[in-house]
Amino acid sequence: MAVGKELLQLDLYGLLGVGEKASEKEVKKAFRQKALTCHPDKNPDNPRAAEVFHQLSQALAVLTDAAARAAYDKVRRAKKQAAERTQKLDERRKKVKLDLEAREREAQAQENEEEETKTTLEEEIIRLREEGSRQLEEQQRLIREQIRLEREQQMPGKQDRNRAEDKITPKLKLKWKCRKEGETRGGYTKEVLLQILQKYGDVLNLLISSRKTGSAVVEFASVKAAEMAVKNEVGLMNNPLKISWLEGQPQSSPSTLLSDSTSQPRTSQASVVSERDYESLVMMRLRQAAERQQLIEQLQQEEEEESHT
Repeated sequence: MAVGKELLQLDLYGLLGVGEKASEKEVKKAFRQKALTCHPDKNPDNPRAAEVFHQLSQALAVLTDAAARAAYDKVRRAKKQAAERTQKLDERRKKVKLDLEAREREAQAQENEEEETKTTLEEEIIRLREEGSRQLEEQQRLIREQIRLEREQQMPGKQDRNRAEDKITPKLKLKWKCRKEGETRGGYTKEVLLQILQKYGDVLNLLISSRKTGSAVVEFASVKAAEMAVKNEVGLMNNPLKISWLEGQPQSSPSTLLSDSTSQPRTSQASVVSERDYESLVMMRLRQAAERQQLIEQLQQEEEEESHT
């Protein structure tokens, strides 16, 4: 007996209330019980009674015929497997969609970061140009000051006095802001301080205090070098350096001179993004765009496969 197309939409086992492993005897018994309650003669006021009884009869005919039942079971399993594949496909499609949305958000954030980085780079280039011009003027001023001091030292009457002053090695006290737990010492290491101070003259000793953070003592070889350091040095722009006399101060020198950081700027260690970093950001953005296109193509291919199933 062939299985009719109209039966493909019905759950014959469910109509009779039996399981898929039910024997022919159990199927017939279930039919009789259902038929007694659904027969049209017992339900004259129910217009669907005849239809239900007809469906029960079809279920009995199919499930008691070995060939028809085998064909029906095969179609039933195929529908069940198709439903499971559809469910898995829907879950996979949902995951792909969520991944795509997450990548889109990440790409947008990356694009925003790239724009901010580009803007920062442009601003830093402009700032460095301006500060470079001021630094050149400052270095020229320091050179003129050094020449003036050398001329004064060679004048009659001052040479003997300078020799007496040079017998005492000048010492300066350095102070800057530094947290106790800070590993960078506020930006001032011994190497940084030497680089800053040696342009004024020879440094004999430099001692950074281990007890008091943000404090050091420097000993110059000449009073002239110490004077220039007190008068001109301001240290790093983001953490100014305070310099005062500790020993060997000339009578004509002020006790403490700290130049205004706005008039004596120094080039700080700016966080400038290099061209290589910018190219890396662009390449990352291109890779993410390719990944998004690949996900879209994958989703389209799955939808085409589903439509052909």
